[in-house]
Amino acid sequence: MLSGEHPDLLTEWLAAVVDRGVRVPAQLVPGLLDRARRVSPADPELRRLAASAGGPRARWLAGLNAEWTFVTADAPAGEDAWRLGDAGQRRGYLTALRATDPGGARDLITASWDAAGAAERAMFLSVLAAGPALGPADEPLLEGALGDRADDVRSWAAYLLAGLPGSALGRRMAGRARRSLRLEAGPRGTRLIASPPAECDASMRRDGLAPGPGAGRSQLADRTHLLLEVVARTPLRTWTDSLALGPAAIVAVLSGDWAPVLFVGWSRAAIAQRNQDWMAALINEALTGRPPAMPAENGALSQLARRADPAIGAPDALAGPEPGAPLAVRAAIRVLRFRYEMLKELDVGYSHG
Repeated sequence: MLSGEHPDLLTEWLAAVVDRGVRVPAQLVPGLLDRARRVSPADPELRRLAASAGGPRARWLAGLNAEWTFVTADAPAGEDAWRLGDAGQRRGYLTALRATDPGGARDLITASWDAAGAAERAMFLSVLAAGPALGPADEPLLEGALGDRADDVRSWAAYLLAGLPGSALGRRMAGRARRSLRLEAGPRGTRLIASPPAECDASMRRDGLAPGPGAGRSQLADRTHLLLEVVARTPLRTWTDSLALGPAAIVAVLSGDWAPVLFVGWSRAAIAQRNQDWMAALINEALTGRPPAMPAENGALSQLARRADPAIGAPDALAGPEPGAPLAVRAAIRVLRFRYEMLKELDVGYSHG
């Protein structure tokens, strides 16, 4: 990864190193610190993980190279990091607090909300997204954020509420979804029939839905975009309950021209809701059923490969790519297998350092 292969998986690998209490091999620490220096502050989490995974050797090396002083840089500790620190230190404090005391982090966000700028309010919600799973106690904060004046804040709130089991937003989306998609038996078999929303009303806008780019130029394009957004924000249980089918059976049902829209929408929902059954079903459909053909589908498949359980990449767990399989399919298989081997190697190959 440090040499350029799958660099986007470096953070996942480092998090696994830290979680397992092991250390990066000594010969790799200089390259790791240099990479962390180059990508930050775009990815402050990478600096923190690199320092932790590098252990004592990283701290020793930081004393020899001024460019790596982020490993040992003096920074406000404890509550002072919140009161006196810069944006990265405040984010770090909130992230750590959310991991150990979710309620305390939520209370801190609530108390700081009105005085925070739009960028910091969006940061608050991004920390919630990356931390422990949300619970019912988080819903009032997020529902209130749906009415925020900043687009980014409203988008984060809608995204988080869509992944919160039992949320009011999820129930509203489920109602729209049931009106938009149904099973219909016909002479050529069972099909999914789509009836996208006719327009984006005020309640839909508050829930994070909006007309797509170029809205108004094409009614079909507007309705297609709305269907995608509704599917992406609908609790996945809505489909298994209303259609009385499992994820694999649902994604395999023919849906005609709507297939790319549904694949992308379900993929986004599976990632947001951390639903491994749906991720596996969608990946297997891409490998063995109708291959993705649209750029948005290729992007969704790529994200699935990076978020699915790495065990999917185990030998014989997935069908191999068919001859002539699209590049996106072959790339997804490589990523899944790489992630499996990456974490397997950590479990058996490194010792505590």
